[in-house]
Amino acid sequence: MFGKKLVVDMINRSAENEADRRTFLRAAGLAGLGAVGGASVLGATALPANADPASEAISDAAVLNFALNLEYLEAEFYSFAYFGYGLSAGDADGLGKLGGVTGGRKVNFKSKLIKQYAAEIARDEIRHVRFLRSALGGAKVARPQIDIKTSFTAAARAAGLISAKQTFDPYANENNFLLAAFIFEDVGVTAYKGAAPLIYNKTYLEAAAGILAVEAYHAGIVRQSLLVKVLSKETQKISNARDSLDGSSDRDQGIKTAAGNANLVPTDPNSIAYSRSAADVLNIVYLNPAPVDKGGFFPAGVNGSIRVSGDND
Repeated sequence: MFGKKLVVDMINRSAENEADRRTFLRAAGLAGLGAVGGASVLGATALPANADPASEAISDAAVLNFALNLEYLEAEFYSFAYFGYGLSAGDADGLGKLGGVTGGRKVNFKSKLIKQYAAEIARDEIRHVRFLRSALGGAKVARPQIDIKTSFTAAARAAGLISAKQTFDPYANENNFLLAAFIFEDVGVTAYKGAAPLIYNKTYLEAAAGILAVEAYHAGIVRQSLLVKVLSKETQKISNARDSLDGSSDRDQGIKTAAGNANLVPTDPNSIAYSRSAADVLNIVYLNPAPVDKGGFFPAGVNGSIRVSGDND
């Protein structure tokens, strides 16, 4: 029914780890191949001489699980801000160590519009978590340990928003909430764009593109709200801090141009949104420019095979 090349490709792209690949083999009716037959199929997985090992080694499940970790973080942040509670146990289990959430509480929104924004984004992020978990099935990772309390203070101090002796509470008021949201939203857009070339399955790619579009809408809402509230200086400091974490390039942009005009859509000179690698994204959420596997918003690291940040010292 299937050619050998297609079968091998399906096996390679089916799951995050060897246990899940064996599960796929059984589900696909290939377990009966036996040691010789199975070895001959699996033995055909050697990369072509002109292949890029870095891109070939990353499965769709690994990419989607990396995205799921980020969606866990966003869902917890927004859910607490609007609802006053985080994800349910049924939305958090999976492979890897299940972690708790430190911090989070309901924001006393003064603006009806900002409150509506928070409600819509919270629901979107929860649905993103549920969609990715459903798409991954048994290969989904659990929610890792998440810190949405002291991590914001560390980020605010690094950005120069507060002094070394002050603390930053993202839930204290709607201005703090928007500044905290700004830390995430642009990163989410660039992360999904950077992941797009790594996704092999077209159905998954289309879904990821859909999530990217939603994250871009969220980012636009947050950026406009911050501009209206005259918080451009604060957002520029956050932008500069992100730039200091993810390498020497100066791609990250605040909500105003150098000339003082509105900059609601951060793009390159061709008006194309830029990308971040998974390693660069982890530098930001770990709040560390060095190659590490934990820290910041994920004190014990993310779950899954993509978990080490880049070397941006």
